[in-house]
Amino acid sequence: MSEDEKLLVAKEDYLKAGIHIGTKFKTKSMDKFIYKTRPDGLSVLNLSKIDERIKVAADFLSQYEPEDVLIVSRRENGWKPVKLMTKLLGIKSFPGRYPPGILTNPGLENYMEAKVLLVVDPWPDRNAINDSMRIGIPIVALCDTNNQANNVDLVIPCNNKGKKSLGIFFYILTKEIMRNKGLIKEDSDFKNSLEEFTEQ
Repeated sequence: MSEDEKLLVAKEDYLKAGIHIGTKFKTKSMDKFIYKTRPDGLSVLNLSKIDERIKVAADFLSQYEPEDVLIVSRRENGWKPVKLMTKLLGIKSFPGRYPPGILTNPGLENYMEAKVLLVVDPWPDRNAINDSMRIGIPIVALCDTNNQANNVDLVIPCNNKGKKSLGIFFYILTKEIMRNKGLIKEDSDFKNSLEEFTEQ
């Protein structure tokens, strides 16, 4: 079995999207996912660990009803793919600034319930993480080399800043969840292209 057959998408698609390119800063919690540091100082994440964790996240999120999943993305580059995933799967999402309290304060007009949270970046999305910790629901987070992951239950190492990187992540995640839920059988049944998930 070739390396490509084991990955969720072709290795070159991952590389083209730059999903493995980290930052010049690395935290202790992300150390184990880093493959090497380039001469220019950028850390490079381990591609097979990225792929493995996306699969784990898809299997984990598939156990929940779509309306029990909440995705939060303060980062603008995540808005387009998050909105498309929301549309295709019927999950809840919050592209933009997450107002604190919407998971914890039933008195708020935009109060919502969720059983699991997925955030695009633990730092700008920390309000959502804090709320989730208060109500005790699992937290899944895309973490770059510079992220602290101490309050995260499931870390998905990846470049969580780039348009192409976030596009390919949500493209794969959506497709894998649909497959797990029996909504599609083959890759060819998935009618949305990678380009549709990527902000132009």
